[in-house]
Amino acid sequence: MEGAVGILNNLANNIQKVIIGKEDQVRAVLCCWIAGGHVLIEDVPGTGKTILARALAKSASVDFKRVQFTPDLLPSDILGLSIFNQKNQSFEFKPGPVFTSLLLSDEINRATPRTQSALLESMSEGQVSIEGKTYRLDPLFFTIATQNPVDQLGTFPLPEAQLDRFMMRISMGYPELEQEIQMLSEQNKAHPIESLEAVESHERILWLKKQVSKVRVSRELYAYIVGLVNSSRRHPDLKLGASPRASIALAKGAQARALFDGLDYVRPEHVQELIFPIMGHRVTLSPEAKLSGRSVLDIIEEVAKAVPVPIDKQ
Repeated sequence: MEGAVGILNNLANNIQKVIIGKEDQVRAVLCCWIAGGHVLIEDVPGTGKTILARALAKSASVDFKRVQFTPDLLPSDILGLSIFNQKNQSFEFKPGPVFTSLLLSDEINRATPRTQSALLESMSEGQVSIEGKTYRLDPLFFTIATQNPVDQLGTFPLPEAQLDRFMMRISMGYPELEQEIQMLSEQNKAHPIESLEAVESHERILWLKKQVSKVRVSRELYAYIVGLVNSSRRHPDLKLGASPRASIALAKGAQARALFDGLDYVRPEHVQELIFPIMGHRVTLSPEAKLSGRSVLDIIEEVAKAVPVPIDKQ
């Protein structure tokens, strides 16, 4: 596992030259990518969501495209469309920005539900079906979507079915005082992202993704994961519990997290670290819980405490 740890550390350290003091967020995004998931970053403007995506793409030396979601954006603006070539007298498919390694879906909740749903197949199956033909996407295809949780004017909230497609939902948070001073100093003449260099390659990231499935998960940990998800379905303050996709995401995410520690097996703390990023957006509060001022975080903590943690026998 030393090679995998080296790649992950190379990426994380390089990204942190630009994204200061956000080690947990960087690690979460990397885990999500190599585990085959997608991430939703929900935070106020100016906290580094876009820069994180750009830094990841530059560090890994992979193709990067950005789509600014707006109400007038059409599905074909993302997926592509067939255009009639008069010279050849035939239709030619022009790929959209989804045909990339890393796609930044900026302010995804500003597009209409029809356009939002255009990403579902690509996120779930790594392919796009257009006019009866299926096109495979890059094996490294990864969506980083962003949204502002404060400004709701002119937005279309993501439905539960689409939220469930994101392996994790995280937030960046404001920097600490000293970190913000450092940011001002480093960006005095130019943004550090402009001089950021690649430290890994497309081929090495593909190899890294294959290592995730080799990390062992014991039957006790599988039972622990299922117990956590099942506990959310029985909680009285939740109208909607986590889906089976949450169980799969917890297992795969924990495998990726174990790689960061250079381990070939998953420990309980790897699962515990990911409970809220993976389950928090997959549950819905009951009306009574909302009226009483309860938060999803409080309930997820109760869900986690209700399930006994297995003893690590490794």
